[in-house]
Amino acid sequence: MENLHHIVVVGGGAGGLELVTSLGRKLGKKGKARITLVDAGLTHVWKPLLHEVASGSLDASTNEINYRAHARKHHYEFQLGRMSGLSRETKELVIAPFLDEDGKEVVPERRLKYDTLVIAVGSTANDFGTPGAQENCLFLDSLKQAQRFHHLLLNAFLRKNHEGQQGQDHKLNISIIGAGATGVELAAELRLASRELPVYGMNHLKASDISITVIEAADRILPALPGRLSAAATKELEHQHVKVLNGQPVSEIRPDAVILKDGTELASEMTIWAAGIKAPAFLANLDGLESNRGNQLVVHQTLQTTQDADIFAFGDCAACPQPDTDRPVAPRAQAAHQQADTLFKTLCNRLEGKDAVPFVYNDYGSLINFSRYTTVGNLMGNLSGRSMYIEGKVARLFYVSLYRMHQVALHGFLRTGLIWIMDKISRAMQPRLKLH
Repeated sequence: MENLHHIVVVGGGAGGLELVTSLGRKLGKKGKARITLVDAGLTHVWKPLLHEVASGSLDASTNEINYRAHARKHHYEFQLGRMSGLSRETKELVIAPFLDEDGKEVVPERRLKYDTLVIAVGSTANDFGTPGAQENCLFLDSLKQAQRFHHLLLNAFLRKNHEGQQGQDHKLNISIIGAGATGVELAAELRLASRELPVYGMNHLKASDISITVIEAADRILPALPGRLSAAATKELEHQHVKVLNGQPVSEIRPDAVILKDGTELASEMTIWAAGIKAPAFLANLDGLESNRGNQLVVHQTLQTTQDADIFAFGDCAACPQPDTDRPVAPRAQAAHQQADTLFKTLCNRLEGKDAVPFVYNDYGSLINFSRYTTVGNLMGNLSGRSMYIEGKVARLFYVSLYRMHQVALHGFLRTGLIWIMDKISRAMQPRLKLH
């Protein structure tokens, strides 16, 4: 094992986990390379599902993948911990101490040697230094944050239902800052949750008592997507009685209010920040590797970092150029999936002394899911220069297939089919809203 080429992948998100799974099956199983995944968590949940975990429409425990169990099955190793530093000279990465819930050290700081290092640590929300955002906003960057949001939401529902029972003012104001895909989909999930409450005994809290507002600084929601998709999404949100405020930058977040740039004060007991992303801060000073203003590692089209050919980066934490454009690849799940496929080929070539494969992004379109209400999207994107608008059940089918494709990459077709059947049974037996 010591003489094998050691490939270390940091970050078990969608792209990172798909990559180590493929490498484990191809190289680890045959003893051609040693594959190690490093992640700060014990389990993986597909990040596009976090807003469903937050609202309670999805039980994370039934959709988690345990890294240790998955590693054993797919012939790679797993190291629990957060990357905190790097020595390019000795080809070692530093893994921070792992602490328990009481802050006690479980595992001390470690150093892990590599021959090839792949960094896929994803992104976090970018609050752009807005006063009060860190102190007063909820975020959905991780499973832990989504679960915390869900518990706070349930407590808010219980409190407002009790106030209604006592004849008091019991209106609950929820604000979502940022109308990208996460903000829009979260608004729809929260509206669904508000309508499920009477089914479970909260008879003194109606959907009309819960005000949901989406605030966007740009002149329309989903500003990165085609105008027709944005218009359809706006219409659907308004149909679900979600307030949409466009062209409204936020200047301050208070514990009970959102202050807009024009001075307007919006009451808000729960405020969620879903506007903008940035790569983790530690990447900005990582042993001389080049990074941009958003902390992303700057890479060549081969996904190799500009300062070190033995270190690769991909997904949201990397700024990857593309031919005939000044803009790097957009931070999207489909981009990370495609980059994982390309990097898999490159790393297999690398062991055989062959050249790296340049990454070329294909935009297959965008889909926005409004919980159980509807789904809208456009297919093909820039692939052919034209796009096809879809909505309703057809769009929903494509949306669900994205997650199933991720599961196929991790488990194979047979196991994914069994998981799909189990999901159907679980949904039929469990409450439609997670109540704990």
